[in-house]
Amino acid sequence: MNTDYTNSGSHSLSTGDDDSDSPCIGVCTTLYDDICQGCGRTLNEVSNWVFFSQEEKEVVWKRIRDEGTAMRFQRQSKD
Repeated sequence: MNTDYTNSGSHSLSTGDDDSDSPCIGVCTTLYDDICQGCGRTLNEVSNWVFFSQEEKEVVWKRIRDEGTAMRFQRQSKD
């Protein structure tokens, strides 16, 4: 089992979201919102991400990319 995550893209804090499994950027703001301002996912999506199939994850990724309002995308556009 490969445990070297430095270049695998599996860490969600990488800037290139194409390589990340999760949209999480470690800025979780769902306290007063239905959608996390950091990653753009719903609380249900965040809570159940590890149980989602690849197809379900791709649907979420497509939606949050199309919306482009999450901090994840604002941060990337500044780089």
